[in-house]
Amino acid sequence: MAHILIVEDEPKLAQVLSDYLRRDGFDTHICGDGADVMPWLAEHATDLVILDLMLPNIDGMTLCRQIRQQHQPHSRTLHQTPIIMTTARVEEIDRLLGLELGADDYVCKPYSPREIVARVKAVLRRTALTAEVSTAPFSLDLVVEPNHNLLRVGERRVELTAVEMRLLQVMVGSPGRIFTREQLMDQAYPDRRLVNDRTIDSHIKNLRRKLNALNAEHQYVRSVYGAGYKYEPTP
Repeated sequence: MAHILIVEDEPKLAQVLSDYLRRDGFDTHICGDGADVMPWLAEHATDLVILDLMLPNIDGMTLCRQIRQQHQPHSRTLHQTPIIMTTARVEEIDRLLGLELGADDYVCKPYSPREIVARVKAVLRRTALTAEVSTAPFSLDLVVEPNHNLLRVGERRVELTAVEMRLLQVMVGSPGRIFTREQLMDQAYPDRRLVNDRTIDSHIKNLRRKLNALNAEHQYVRSVYGAGYKYEPTP
């Protein structure tokens, strides 16, 4: 039975969400104060965190950052735990910042409890799939550690953002295939937000810079003029 931590300071909303999740077979725990979250996580294992942005004492954005930087002495290290952020604030900067900090999904209030349950199931399925290839070779020299958002070549390693890791995983899944910017946008942003071509280009630019720091002799991600981008492993 998967365990879900609900971090929500509206008691009625938190209880309704808990009831819906329990009906679908999940175990739940509710934290209504941001200051209680990290101490609870230090003592308990959880499979996913539903994290509200606006909380008393410590806000959700800060908690998301702390979770991604910490480790947990249970079956899963804490920084790998999936996070679904919820908020009534819909400004684009909040969406972008939340996902760049490592949130796996983002839901705006008001939301249907059924939608949250569906998103929880979807995120847990993606997480289970990723765990099966926690250390997978991308080519003869490049190795990815998706649960840690790390890439390495030999002893050299670099850390990727969540979006950069998603982009790379999409491309390496089909070496040599050309992905359009629109296709990459759909894969990079689970919340289906509207972003322009320059946003993807910027992420690709940063990704290529980090890959170059690992191996300057091979260009892993190539641009195809007028078409998009593709991944090419080393020979």
